[in-house]
Amino acid sequence: MDITEIIAHQHAEQRRMFAMLEEWPRTDHEGLAALWRRLEILLETHAEAEEKYFYPELLKLGTGGADAESVDEEVEDAIKDHNEIRKAIRKVRRCRAGSAAWWTGITDANVYNSNHMGEEERQDLADFRQQATLELRHEIAVAFIRYESTKAATGIAPKDKDPEGYVTSRGRAPSSGLAKRAATRKAGPVRRAASKKASAEAASSD
Repeated sequence: MDITEIIAHQHAEQRRMFAMLEEWPRTDHEGLAALWRRLEILLETHAEAEEKYFYPELLKLGTGGADAESVDEEVEDAIKDHNEIRKAIRKVRRCRAGSAAWWTGITDANVYNSNHMGEEERQDLADFRQQATLELRHEIAVAFIRYESTKAATGIAPKDKDPEGYVTSRGRAPSSGLAKRAATRKAGPVRRAASKKASAEAASSD
């Protein structure tokens, strides 16, 4: 498993489920409510899992992908996007399924989520693929899927995060076990290369 592939796959599922809502019979309010409930759970468990397992490691290893100014900027943007999606989810919850206000909330969620997924795929996922080892990407994927699976039946309440506070609290120092192992693996080849260079210089001076 690879966390970047897991996230991309779930993005495709989210797009598919929004398309299903658009095609669903507008008079079947019970069906619309049930379909949205499935999608709502996927959206929030996906966002929370990213914030627990993916973004902290991205902050420690990333450099800023594509058009992002920095890794801090791309993660702050992602948290802001999640908050916008959560705002739309709360709006939908307050409305009767199938009503005009309900559809407005669904549309808002779709717009915010679509913009977020495009930016995340272009910046965050590309950045992480370039910086993280395959082993680390697998380890994060396992933790990510495990968390989502424990929450899949009932979902979780959408709770906003402070974007700047989120980035600041996680910092750049590798504090988690995953990040420590990643830093060690990443530093290994550099140390070996430096050792070879030193040996070559010592030999040439003899």
